[in-house]
Amino acid sequence: MTILDDVSVDPSERDATQTEPAAATAAKPAPKPVFEGEKRSYEQAILYAMVIIPFIALIAAIPVAWGWGLGWSDITLALVFYVISGLGITVGYHRYFTHASFKANRGLRIGLAIAGSLAIEGPVIRWVADHRRHHAFSDKEGDPHSPWRYGETVPALIKGNFFAHIGWLFDVEHTNRDKYTPDLMRDKDIRRIDTLFPLWVAVSLLLPALLGGLLTWSLAGAVSAFFWASLVRICVLHHVTWSINSICHTIGERPFSSRDKSANFWPLAVLSFGESWHNLHHADPTAARHGVLRGQIDESARVIWLFEKLGWATDVRWSSAERVEKLRASVVGTPSL
Repeated sequence: MTILDDVSVDPSERDATQTEPAAATAAKPAPKPVFEGEKRSYEQAILYAMVIIPFIALIAAIPVAWGWGLGWSDITLALVFYVISGLGITVGYHRYFTHASFKANRGLRIGLAIAGSLAIEGPVIRWVADHRRHHAFSDKEGDPHSPWRYGETVPALIKGNFFAHIGWLFDVEHTNRDKYTPDLMRDKDIRRIDTLFPLWVAVSLLLPALLGGLLTWSLAGAVSAFFWASLVRICVLHHVTWSINSICHTIGERPFSSRDKSANFWPLAVLSFGESWHNLHHADPTAARHGVLRGQIDESARVIWLFEKLGWATDVRWSSAERVEKLRASVVGTPSL
């Protein structure tokens, strides 16, 4: 059973050939709507700021490094916060909260939710709702960020990739959390962490600066750490994550059978902590490991393995060799764009 069989899809979105007794059908409540309202103006303003300001910092990174320098404390802090927040997205927001690839004890569950929040990609429940909707309609009408939404011509794909990468973020409608994330809405710990998202944004932006100032014992060190370990780090992580939505649904190899155009794009594997082995993920969404073939690096799976060894994670859904071969054998063709 995948997560889509559980909480992501209303009965109205299942196979239309399934029939039920008329009395039972009549007694069912109406399906919940896909959307729950529109974003407020301040939400859009904050979103613009969180996309544009780090991007400006990324553009300025080379001249700043050339003229001001890039210290070891900046590099260390940027890497540490990139790894923590990046794994918070891949292991936490994605493989755990969205797809239930494993079970986590309370401490790990809370830690993963906070770590993912530090990526500043949105509150945990909102992020999961959007991603479950993506899987419910992957590369079809209703998918919040398919690059194929405008067609298959080159101009259409250029427009579609821009939309899938960043344009979809500015859609005014919110995905209905009661429909797609009822399990998280019932979790008091996760709801509180979700509500405290502004606090995690402040921590993600200001803690690197504080640590940089303490490590160098200077204001210049604090400013430099804020630039590199806050703004530049956030921008790089954002665009790596968004590239999974755009590039990994357009370009790459498709060795596994899936109902969409998800593809493996190896150049992003290390930076995305294994998320760019995207074809297997869509072929087997609840699998804890995405890079299952020889030579496919998947740091997120290794971290889940470590959590399992420590006893923090249980019931990990590792794909068996038989399962992998079955998915490979069912492929009719694996064209790359």
